[in-house]
Amino acid sequence: MSQIAFQKLLDLGGKTAIVTGGAMGIGEAIAMRLAEAGAQVMISDINSEVGEKVTAALKARGLKVEFIKTDASSVTEIQQAIEHTVDRFGGLDILVNNAGIFPFAPVQAITEELWDKVQAVNLKGYFFFAQAAAKVMIQQGRGGRIVNIASIDALHPTGNLAHYDASKGAVVMLTKSLALELGPHGILVNSIAPGGITTPGASATSASMIQASGMTPEQIKAMVETFTQRIPLRRQGDPDEIARATLFLASPMADYMTGSLMVVDGGYLLS
Repeated sequence: MSQIAFQKLLDLGGKTAIVTGGAMGIGEAIAMRLAEAGAQVMISDINSEVGEKVTAALKARGLKVEFIKTDASSVTEIQQAIEHTVDRFGGLDILVNNAGIFPFAPVQAITEELWDKVQAVNLKGYFFFAQAAAKVMIQQGRGGRIVNIASIDALHPTGNLAHYDASKGAVVMLTKSLALELGPHGILVNSIAPGGITTPGASATSASMIQASGMTPEQIKAMVETFTQRIPLRRQGDPDEIARATLFLASPMADYMTGSLMVVDGGYLLS
C-alpha cells in the first residue's frame, strides 16, 4: 500500500456519512467533526426540531450537512434514510451508529415494553442501519466504515441500567460479527465505548433517576461526584472527545483496524 500524505490522513473529502442520533450531544459533535474533515453528512434523528436547527447552524458555517427525521427502531425508516442519503449525496461511505436511549430503571421496574424499546433502538437499529449501509457500500465496490457507539457499560455495569447494559454489550459483539463478514468487502467496522460524557441525554437520565428511585437532586449529585472521583482524570468527558475518536476510525488513520473496541473513558475502567 502506498504511503498516505500526512495532510490526507484526516481528510474525508469526497466521502458521505450518516450519523444517527446526530441532532445533539455526542451525535452532534460527530456530525460536526466529520463535516469539518470534508465529508458530506446526513444527520439522522427522531427529533426534527433540534435536528433542523443543528443542520442550519452547520450549513451556515459552509459545511455540507442535511437532515432526515428517522426512528432508529423502524426498519422502514432506516431504509428510507439510507436511500435518501444516496439520492442526495450520490453514495455512502461512512455510517456512525450513535442513536440510543438509556432510561434509568432498577431491575424490578423494567417492563417488557421498556426492555423491547431499548433493544429496538440500541441494538436492532444498529444492525439494520449497518445492514442497509453495507449493501450500498458493497454495491459501490470501494469499501466503507461503520462506527458503532457502545458504552463502558458493555464492560462494567453502572447499576439500574440492565436493559441498556445488555444492549451495549450486544453492540460490542455485533461489531465483531459485522467486521468478520464485511471485511472481505473492504468495510471496516469498529466500536467506541464512551465513559461518562456530559450531554443533554445524561442530564435527562439524572432527572429520570430522581423520578424512578425517589432520590433527591442532592443524592444524584453526590452519586455523580462519586463516579467522577473514580475517573483518574477527575472529570467527565466532552462530546467532542468521542467525536475525535470517531473521526480517527472513519479516516485513513485507522485503515488496518476492524472489529476493535476503543475505550474513551478517562481511565474509569482502570479502578
